[in-house]
Amino acid sequence: MRLVLQTFLSLDGVYQGPGSPEEDTSDGFTRGGWLVPHMDEEFERRVGTWLGTADAFLFGRRTYENFARDWPRMTDHPFADILNGLPKYVASHTLTRADWNPTTILSGDVPAQVAEVKRQPGRELQIHGCGRLAQSLLGAGLIDELRLVIAPVVVGGGRRLFPDGGAPAGLRLLSNSTTPGGLAIHVYETTGRPEYGTYGAEA
Repeated sequence: MRLVLQTFLSLDGVYQGPGSPEEDTSDGFTRGGWLVPHMDEEFERRVGTWLGTADAFLFGRRTYENFARDWPRMTDHPFADILNGLPKYVASHTLTRADWNPTTILSGDVPAQVAEVKRQPGRELQIHGCGRLAQSLLGAGLIDELRLVIAPVVVGGGRRLFPDGGAPAGLRLLSNSTTPGGLAIHVYETTGRPEYGTYGAEA
């Protein structure tokens, strides 16, 4: 399976708390809900198309616990059957049980275990959000594709997907589009280490 990251970002690269002010208040974050004013039918259609290419999901603990709390109760939502029915993996060193079936807990050497999951037959193993997990797997060279939904807002604080000191990565743009609500959707595939050069007249 290809490992695909789908995440929402602000213009200043924040991924924390896009869905509501209460979604993720860790580290005193008070600016959640910044994506919601820009969501529209085109955004929902695109997310649904992406979900239709998943054969399994990979979560960090925090996102898993939020999804496991909410999605089993949202049986009338068009995405519910996919999220509730497909295999799920959660990377955690603290969870001892996971009741959102079918779920497998990955602990210990998570990158090695994710690499093993990727070797299973299928289309896409999708990460939704989970910035810290995504940073780790991007640094390990395991992420094949990034689908970034960028909202036209500068949050001005919060956790960023690409922080200072993060692992460098080369990318190739596969597609880009916009929605009526102002979201910019950029899809990239990873190409390994980035290339560098010098701009200027030849000597």
